[in-house]
Amino acid sequence: MTVRLNPYLTMDGNAREAIAFYEKALEAKVAGVMTFGEGPADPNYAMPEEVKGRIMHAHLIVGETALMLSDTFPGMPFASGNQVTVALVTTDADQARRVFDALAEGGTVGMPLQKTFWSPAYGMVTDKFGVGWQVTTEEKA
Repeated sequence: MTVRLNPYLTMDGNAREAIAFYEKALEAKVAGVMTFGEGPADPNYAMPEEVKGRIMHAHLIVGETALMLSDTFPGMPFASGNQVTVALVTTDADQARRVFDALAEGGTVGMPLQKTFWSPAYGMVTDKFGVGWQVTTEEKA
């Protein structure tokens, strides 16, 4: 059996913007995007127009990892910020710097990217969507 852990981010109506941001910042490939309006209709519930354009599910590929995200359905509880931290691991310190700097645009650096006892380049940043990231570089074996 194979088990993968995929980070899943929940947005509050700005998932489309987040998809474009992560596509650029993380050099991600968008594998699929579905809006609530593209889902099957429920004859017992007429979907409000303002919901149809929200993202029901998005799947991005970052290196060999999947990053998934969606918007909330209006009225659902939402708390931006520390509900998810994503660990991004690379073996290239230059790539770590590029990603870290891109994520920091409009965000807040918690720990600058720096050499630590476990990594030649590690840092923590909260991006402009309130998502916490740990960017780390593994030593090449």
